Amino acid sequence: QVQLVESGGGSVQAGGSLKLSCVASQDSRRYYNCIAWFRQAPGKGREGVAAIHRSSGSSWYVDFRHNISQDTTKNTVYLQMNSLKPEDTADYYCAAAKNYCGTLLLSEPNRADYWGQGTQVTVSS
Repeated sequence: QVQLVESGGGSVQAGGSLKLSCVASQDSRRYYNCIAWFRQAPGKGREGVAAIHRSSGSSWYVDFRHNISQDTTKNTVYLQMNSLKPEDTADYYCAAAKNYCGTLLLSEPNRADYWGQGTQVTVSS
């Protein structure tokens, strides 16, 4: 089992930035090879934001305003969010997947194996 803990959410004005963190309880390819960020706005479904492959460091984006990175020594994945807009307001979740990554995982959140509890981001105009 892998536990994921997100942090870094908060309130920011439009045009601002936030950096989210996702810490995994284990650093083992036995459990996952990919970490992705998703978001869910009130009344909407969960949608992918970005993903990163643990070993290769390859990354995929749905929204190119942001940047995903990792520090494997800390079992941590970051999402630097820039030029934030009110429509970015949502709960942001990180997820870990063993057998999927990239655009497939981002478009099909149900393929993730583990989920964090989420961190809330509010962008005001």
